[in-house]
Amino acid sequence: MLTVHHLNNSRSQRVLWLLEELDVPYEIRKYERDPKTMLAPAELRAIHPLGKSPVIEDDGQILAESGAIIEYLVDRYDTGRLAPLPDMPERLRFTYWLHYAEGSAMPPLLLKLVASRIATAPMPFFAKPIARQIANKLQSTFVDPQLALHLNYVNNELAFTGWFVGSEFSAADIQMSFPMEAAMARSGLQGKLPHIAAFVKRVQQRPAYKRALERGGPYTLG
Repeated sequence: MLTVHHLNNSRSQRVLWLLEELDVPYEIRKYERDPKTMLAPAELRAIHPLGKSPVIEDDGQILAESGAIIEYLVDRYDTGRLAPLPDMPERLRFTYWLHYAEGSAMPPLLLKLVASRIATAPMPFFAKPIARQIANKLQSTFVDPQLALHLNYVNNELAFTGWFVGSEFSAADIQMSFPMEAAMARSGLQGKLPHIAAFVKRVQQRPAYKRALERGGPYTLG
């Protein structure tokens, strides 16, 4: 049976959700982040050298990286319902969003999280003003403009059909869900992104999304 190595509050939640949508049997091996560092436990390195999640095992093969896992799962288990078939014109757009999610959307969101943690991290009192100044400068001159650029682009793309590929829900929407949920939690632009907000609300109401949460456990991005 397919196994998902699942880390709490991580991208592996998307893999559980996709498997629920595909109705593919699977088992979960759960791992918990260190409550202080928020890093994955060392046990994950026994599965994959980077010690990251998601990782799946299927027929003796071990595969990491969310986009690669989603592409593998739809190629193996889907019949054209959650991904355009390879010879369809929509396939290129599908592949684009699979890669855009981690390659372009997530970096500024991650930098936003890092900068906010620098500003509030414990440190000697004399260093706090300097650290906060650096973090605030990073956010105002680079992170926030990049976030606005990308999120306005995505918001405009969703205005056409509400989905990332064509007029129907697809696995690309599952891949894009993590950065969009993170954007709603971290960007500070929530009120200016109505199509992203509607997208997040819509996907969170899907029965398969809810089943994945029940199996994977609590999930927050704040």
